[in-house]
Amino acid sequence: MTNNMTIQARKTEAIAQGVGMMTQVYAERAENAEIWDIEGNRYIDFAAGIAVVNTGHRHPKVIEAVKSQLDHFTHTCHQVVPYENYVYLAERLNKLVPGEFDKKTVFVTTGAEAVENAIKIARAATGRTAVVSFSGGFHGRTFMGMALTGKVFPYKVGFGAMPSDIYHVPFPIKLHGVTVEQSLGALETLFKADVDPSRVAAIILEPVQGEGGFYEVPGGFLRSLRELCDKHGILLIADEIQTGFARTGKLFAMEHYGVAADLTTMAKGLAGGFPLAAVTGKADIMDAANPGGLGGTYGGNPIGIAAAHAVLDVIEEEDLCDRAMILGNLLKQRLQGIREDVPEIADVRGPGFMNAVEFNDAKTGNPSPEFTNAVKTKALERGLILLTCGVYSNVIRFLSPITIQDPVFQEALDILETSIRDVHSDVNSKT
Repeated sequence: MTNNMTIQARKTEAIAQGVGMMTQVYAERAENAEIWDIEGNRYIDFAAGIAVVNTGHRHPKVIEAVKSQLDHFTHTCHQVVPYENYVYLAERLNKLVPGEFDKKTVFVTTGAEAVENAIKIARAATGRTAVVSFSGGFHGRTFMGMALTGKVFPYKVGFGAMPSDIYHVPFPIKLHGVTVEQSLGALETLFKADVDPSRVAAIILEPVQGEGGFYEVPGGFLRSLRELCDKHGILLIADEIQTGFARTGKLFAMEHYGVAADLTTMAKGLAGGFPLAAVTGKADIMDAANPGGLGGTYGGNPIGIAAAHAVLDVIEEEDLCDRAMILGNLLKQRLQGIREDVPEIADVRGPGFMNAVEFNDAKTGNPSPEFTNAVKTKALERGLILLTCGVYSNVIRFLSPITIQDPVFQEALDILETSIRDVHSDVNSKT
């Protein structure tokens, strides 16, 4: 008999252990915010493929667009035989990405690939090599992505030396005692002690750290960073791979700050479940690379391009930016409502529907990955899929499709609250 357990055994024999898995639930079908496994069990999906299906699993408009494209062609390689939809999607993104300047776009396949190409473009445009990123940031699993990522385990362990000329400074997180002033001071110290700012091609950051714990960059810090970049001729790269496409209540998170990056990377929610990524930036900067220096065989695959057009249409037609604000506020209100009864809740945060709850040990105040994992486990037993994150693995992040139906959303909130309260009771019964 085929079930989750038997497939998991086959997976252990067939797939490298480096491919980590949050659950052992094997999907059979999915619709909007619900997944059914091969045993017929139903789950509410608060992961959305890690912020990929913001428009829900199998949104009818996305499926229709993909089917229509399949009837024409599936692949020609845009660099060999181009197609108009690629051009049109670039035109749309050039208008939508923040920044009052002329822009150009290149399409690739994955978020890590977008980051790699953004660094290539920045180095080509500036003639410099050094890059600065932040502790807790996540930028991919390629070698450049690992080097930029500010978290060692599990992303860098055992993979040897990282690419050179990459520097990290602390990300300002008030909850963890790192102020804006301290982060700016660390950057100033870096420029005095380790790398001349005239050698720095770019500073890259996530407007809201994803894997690092869903911490928002403070507005004052981002504005100071923009001024610092302008002063030294450094390019600012916004990694919007997890924050993009209505997740934070804006199409792009940088819109919350009124600060424009020189280059913006995007992927995940761009194509509603199909592999597509992009870099959009100032036109003269984007043109720094020679013809052939950017791209890839699958970059801008026509299936992904068609899906992305549908995603942009759905976000606008269904007001998903406003919907994200409504859902996020309801989620945060529910969590704040139980905070007095559950002292392990250290923080509830996040813009739009990119939210998180952080758990600490109620007695020591130290991060509690044990409490966090127990909540995730109990929720899964009740049919709610949750993701953890954070440098200390003590954060649960919420990434449900923004199209989730109201009754399903309320059901998920009930499961979440019950799971948190149960773990709190279990902890106290042992003391």
